[in-house]
Amino acid sequence: MPSTRRITTGSPFEKQYGYSRALIREPFVFVAGTTGYDYAAMRMPEDVAAQTHNIWKTIGETLAQADASLDDLVRATIYLTDAADAATVLPICGQYMGAAAPAASCVIVAGLIDPAMKVEIEVTAMR
Repeated sequence: MPSTRRITTGSPFEKQYGYSRALIREPFVFVAGTTGYDYAAMRMPEDVAAQTHNIWKTIGETLAQADASLDDLVRATIYLTDAADAATVLPICGQYMGAAAPAASCVIVAGLIDPAMKVEIEVTAMR
């Protein structure tokens, strides 16, 4: 059976809700749904663009801990709480995913766990 390694950011949410930021099972890196929380300031920005950039920062740092990068992305799912935000969020995602051009989906959802969250992204990378 393949070995599994878990990555944590040390976020209180991971411990409280019982999940890992990422799970590595060769050759894949599965990154949990990531929201735009600013861990340095310990707050959620109001702006959907700022949330999206924070998401990709967290995902990039997580992949680096797994000896992978955004260039290794093979799958991405983007969850938006407002379809009107797609015009802002998707081009930002394109800046980060562009080189890998992973299979991707964008889903409009009724809401996320916190009403301040406007976007959540989960990815899979293959090292």
